[in-house]
Amino acid sequence: MKTRLFVALLFLAMPGVALAASDIVVHRDPGCGCCEKWAQAVRAKLGRKVVMRDDASRSELQRKAGMPRTLASCHSAIVDGYMIEGHVPISDVKRLLATRPAGVKGIAVAGMPIGSEGMEVAG
Repeated sequence: MKTRLFVALLFLAMPGVALAASDIVVHRDPGCGCCEKWAQAVRAKLGRKVVMRDDASRSELQRKAGMPRTLASCHSAIVDGYMIEGHVPISDVKRLLATRPAGVKGIAVAGMPIGSEGMEVAG
């Protein structure tokens, strides 16, 4: 009986484990190089697979997610059901995923700020 209960609980827990380890899908403006740099930082700091998709119709994805146009950037990532728009620091993505605040659909950094992850420049 204990074995059956353990196996049943294990199967119930598996979808949550699979979700927590899901790939990160980054929709980017086709050919954008800074998006790849941001994705490299995600791979290194989150230790997850990142799938890059050139997406000329990202505005539709953003609209469906309810993201204001004023927060648009060059890429939109989907991470465990959250939308991460632009060059959001990976530490903030980690905090979002750890805390999962109620009512939050995602986080954004508008534009392409110089010095943000993926937008580093010498000097």
